Amino acid sequence: MLKVLFFARIREELACSVLELQWPATGLDVSALQEQLCVEHGEPWRDILTQDNIIRAVNQKVITDNCELNDGDEIAFFPPVTGG
Repeated sequence: MLKVLFFARIREELACSVLELQWPATGLDVSALQEQLCVEHGEPWRDILTQDNIIRAVNQKVITDNCELNDGDEIAFFPPVTGG
């Protein structure tokens, strides 16, 4: 089972804060998960999840490259963070 979290503007635009997904295969990665979500939920999700500046984290650690997923992982998608 994977737990997928969406935060801030992404959560609002997708109208979804969390998904729990079966992910039985090994060797699959964050990019494959992202593509699966886009295929299942359509163009609005693709427009949001494929933005260049989206921040992705696996098990509460920000990743800059792709990352293999394992059963039980938590994946999070964040919009860019700005300071003030």
